[in-house]
Amino acid sequence: MNTLYVSDLDGTLLRYDEILSPYTIGVINRLIADGMIFSYATARSLITSKKVTKGLEARIPLIVYNGAFVIDNVTEEILLSAYFDQKVDGLFEDLFRHGIYPIVYSHRDGAEKFSFIREHCTVGMEDFLRTRKGDIRTNPVMTREDLTKGSNFYITCIDTPEKLKPMYEKYREEFHCVYQKDIYTNAQWLEIMPAAASKANAICRLKELLGCDRVVAFGDGKNDIDMFEIADECYAVSNAAEELKAIATAVIESNQNDGVPKWLEENVGRKSAETGTSSRKRELEQKTVSERTVSERGCNVSFRHREGFSDASAAE
Repeated sequence: MNTLYVSDLDGTLLRYDEILSPYTIGVINRLIADGMIFSYATARSLITSKKVTKGLEARIPLIVYNGAFVIDNVTEEILLSAYFDQKVDGLFEDLFRHGIYPIVYSHRDGAEKFSFIREHCTVGMEDFLRTRKGDIRTNPVMTREDLTKGSNFYITCIDTPEKLKPMYEKYREEFHCVYQKDIYTNAQWLEIMPAAASKANAICRLKELLGCDRVVAFGDGKNDIDMFEIADECYAVSNAAEELKAIATAVIESNQNDGVPKWLEENVGRKSAETGTSSRKRELEQKTVSERTVSERGCNVSFRHREGFSDASAAE
């Protein structure tokens, strides 16, 4: 029986200094070499995910932007994607009417960008943008029209609860919305995605593409609730939101105490030792996704409307 192990990054696998401990890297890499099928599901982009997970040898696809994209970690090809349809135009107008000017993630002319209007940036937005200094995706614009251009897939609002909570309540059924405070700055965030862009949906597709039978998930935030709901086992770190702990299989040690790698070493490592799994055999099974999922399983799917996913061609 093949198990897909999926971990959130910030607040779960990463420590509060936004890095992986040497212990975490060592344990996960060793277990991957022994055959563990491991990926992560994060709100981050591929660019910032790879930056903070440097040294980790995850070879299978990664779930980024809270499930909006599943991306081949080797070739960086977008395998599955979810974009907004025309309904997002009304959302933008409503945000603008209430004085909310978000950071908008989109593909423009074949390149990924995040756009914002500098004069409308809140303190929280400025704090976030400082962490992305030098990022090639940075795209300051001057007008609302320029802000919403391109194929949009992710909207980040950083403002006061008084402004954001009503928007969350209004649109939570129409779009996939995550309303929570940032774990690093405590700023209030409202993240809005296409309805189908969830970690749960992306994990289900990844599970199918890899031919796995079970899912074991690790997380800390409200945006991990949906993936916990579809997992066979789910473990919340001790610093997790109470809502997540309430539905977890169990609560493990905190991110700062390397709770996830400790659990993996105790549970997956022991099983590997007992079964004597051949590293070479598992290496052959875990060929690059370009070889396996595209050629063997046919990743050229199109679920843009009901399920919200499409193949990579939609990004053009």
